[in-house]
Amino acid sequence: MICADTNCWIAYLSGEEGQDVGILDHAVVHGAVLMAPVVLSELLSDPKLESQDAADLCAIGLLEITPGYWERAGKLRAQLLKQRVKARLADTLIAQICIDHDVPFITRDKDFRHFASHGLRLL
Repeated sequence: MICADTNCWIAYLSGEEGQDVGILDHAVVHGAVLMAPVVLSELLSDPKLESQDAADLCAIGLLEITPGYWERAGKLRAQLLKQRVKARLADTLIAQICIDHDVPFITRDKDFRHFASHGLRLL
């Protein structure tokens, strides 16, 4: 199982090429992809998103928020901000849910590398 970032999904839905798109396509075909709730919200926020794409995205299993998630996410972000590295709130929430479920994450966003030292498995 993997979880993909918004930018990978956008590239996938747009028919772009790339290693991340290939990995995501393979995971989709084999039912080996889970969705972070924040990523789903970001994708559904696009007013140009086709209704069938929206339905397909909503059909993907969601990673569930577990007890203590919000506290862990807040502490994780505080640790990164203390180190003076970029830690957007949405990125932190995505990283934390992947860490909680030990699900590898695929992204085009280099800012996620800061979360790797805190348990995020990047593909």
